[in-house]
Amino acid sequence: MMFTPPSIDAAANPAGGAALDQVAVATGGATLALAGLFWLIARHRAGRARHFARVVAFAERASGLPGWAAVPTALSGAALLTALLGMYWDISLHVDRGRDDGPLANPSHYLILAGLFGVFAAGLLAMAMPRESPGRAAVAVGWGWHAPVGGVLMAACGAFALAGFPLDDVWHRLFGQDVTLWGPTHLMLIGGAAMTLIGQAVLLQEGVRARPARASRRALPRRLALVRQVALMGGLLIGLSTFQAEFDFGVPQFRAVLQPALIALAGGLALVAARVWIGPGGALGAALFFVAVRGLIALVVGPVLGETTPSLPLYLGEALLVEAAALALARRSVLGFGAAGGLLAGTLGCASEWAWTQLAFRLPWAEPILAEGLAGAAVAGTAAGVLGALVALALRGELPRPAVARGAAAVAAAALVAVLANGLYETAPAPVRAALTVTPDGAVGVRLDPPDAAADAAWLTVTAWQGDGLVVDRLAPDGAGGWRTTRPVPLDGDWKTQVRLHAGRGVLGVPVRLPADPAIPADEIPAAPRAERAFVPDRTLLQRERKADVAGWLWGGASALVLLLAATLLGALAWGLGRVARSGRQRAVLGGADVGGHVALHQLERGVGEVRVDVRDGVARHDHV
Repeated sequence: MMFTPPSIDAAANPAGGAALDQVAVATGGATLALAGLFWLIARHRAGRARHFARVVAFAERASGLPGWAAVPTALSGAALLTALLGMYWDISLHVDRGRDDGPLANPSHYLILAGLFGVFAAGLLAMAMPRESPGRAAVAVGWGWHAPVGGVLMAACGAFALAGFPLDDVWHRLFGQDVTLWGPTHLMLIGGAAMTLIGQAVLLQEGVRARPARASRRALPRRLALVRQVALMGGLLIGLSTFQAEFDFGVPQFRAVLQPALIALAGGLALVAARVWIGPGGALGAALFFVAVRGLIALVVGPVLGETTPSLPLYLGEALLVEAAALALARRSVLGFGAAGGLLAGTLGCASEWAWTQLAFRLPWAEPILAEGLAGAAVAGTAAGVLGALVALALRGELPRPAVARGAAAVAAAALVAVLANGLYETAPAPVRAALTVTPDGAVGVRLDPPDAAADAAWLTVTAWQGDGLVVDRLAPDGAGGWRTTRPVPLDGDWKTQVRLHAGRGVLGVPVRLPADPAIPADEIPAAPRAERAFVPDRTLLQRERKADVAGWLWGGASALVLLLAATLLGALAWGLGRVARSGRQRAVLGGADVGGHVALHQLERGVGEVRVDVRDGVARHDHV
């Protein structure tokens, strides 16, 4: 994993695409992995994969599910944990050390690639393993071959995420290498992995429905079923929260109001879905799973591997509020509960996160962002709660009629787009200049012009990064109308040190010291004892490697292509949820009748277990088993 091809000059740190020999090695490795996967699938379908058949039989006995659901679920779960560790390790490496010497010289990339390929392989196995139709929702592949919808969705999400790797290299060649998270192709990697959890949940439901008749007379072991569901919804919460990683590390590109909106989006969708799908305690269980797994990842990346430790939101306040809303509203209207639970998560829940950011985050929420930030979080939480309720209702086979479901989803999606667009939108404020003073021991003083430029600032910091560490120092007033650092900051070697100011819709930066970078190329900006410099858009400093001479239409067209691919994936997920929901609603088995023909027993599958409906004299009485 630590091998660096000899053609790469570590001192050069290429700022564009990967070296051709590394592209060749990566392509060869991917080809071999795919060939091995297709070989296993071919042998299995021909009935000649004896060792694999033993694994499948063991998985069926241990899980109570068909092998085509049990094996891919276990494989994808392990793969996602591997990719998650790789992703946070990779972000931390970029924060601490800058861009890679090459894609094969970064050990975290191997974990990400292995994890994403494992998810893709799990989806293909789920599609290929059934020799008979896996259920009413199955998709006809051809030649009498039917694939479960969950497998199709998992494979699609895995392919979308894996496509981000070659597209990322193309992106670097076109626009220069970037070391920030919110790049379009980077979002493909994490977004595809996050959405895999929905495919896994669909596959689990299909597996429950397809159990043999003898198994369908008894519910799955309740504890095992709960563990599966909590892990899937907690995993979905983790996946949706990866979009906040720039804030977790304290080096965000965008306005601070985006963070509470992203927390409300993740919490509203995943926690409401967990409560509706799992039942009482589902939201709290998902939040606890999130804290346990993300906390463990943070410990491994930070103290164990020696990189910068990421912070994380808690979601415990949001989970308790969702549970409380369910007690009052879930029996009346699930969609109404989703909206109310999401609203509480985005308001009171985000208020609890505000207190947590003061303790655990490098950039705590400041008073100037609270009004706009909580308003956006309220809208995002409400919309996400509606979407979470729809996801869970689809998994239960209880979606409302198409017009209601589609209308609610469209309105919620439009509201989320509006909130996120507002958080991403910036304006250029009036010109701001900084008079900098640097002492020999690394203390930095800043005097702003105009003096009130930081009066309503969300943050004013000196940030030093990519010199083998990260320092985020929030400036303190110096008592004479200026600002100063609270500790010495690094100003030598590869360290990039800058003043960062976020006030209103402006996110600005001014360099204190930037090293020379021949690969871009860029000259050194020294840390002079006294200097006066103008603030520039902060992203131009964070993305110093980005090319400035690229036509705007090319950037816009490439971004639109990635957006189109993402919209297609989301459309496929909506289609898959609708398909499995509609097919599950009508599935009923006539149980029997009394002598007079007045009693009919129907067994309707509703998540894990069964619902027995006893119809007497036109009145239905149901009991969950």
